[in-house]
Amino acid sequence: QLVESGGGSAQAGGSLTLSCKNFRPVFNRFCMGWFRQAPGKEREAVAALDSNGKATYMDSVKGRFAVAKDSAGTNLTLQMTDLKPEDTAMYTCAASSWTRSNCLAESSYNGWGHGTQVTVS
Repeated sequence: QLVESGGGSAQAGGSLTLSCKNFRPVFNRFCMGWFRQAPGKEREAVAALDSNGKATYMDSVKGRFAVAKDSAGTNLTLQMTDLKPEDTAMYTCAASSWTRSNCLAESSYNGWGHGTQVTVS
């Protein structure tokens, strides 16, 4: 349903762009976002778009990451710049099939990808 790509390794200060292909139209109208989980840590919301296309970000990535999607809602991207070692994590795409007020809340999502690894050294 949601398939991520674009992960890999980068040097600190470098850039990576993640993509998430959405194969279910029901997921293209409401919250779509990116979460990440580092080893030994809980999953956290990185960035999300609400149904109006408004983006929200976790504090530590503001100004460095940009989330976007195409007009059809079939491709969600996360452009990551000025990467830091603490950005190392498994990044997972998520989408919701109903209206939710908080698109940074994990509970708002009912569709998840399998994740793509990002390693920054």
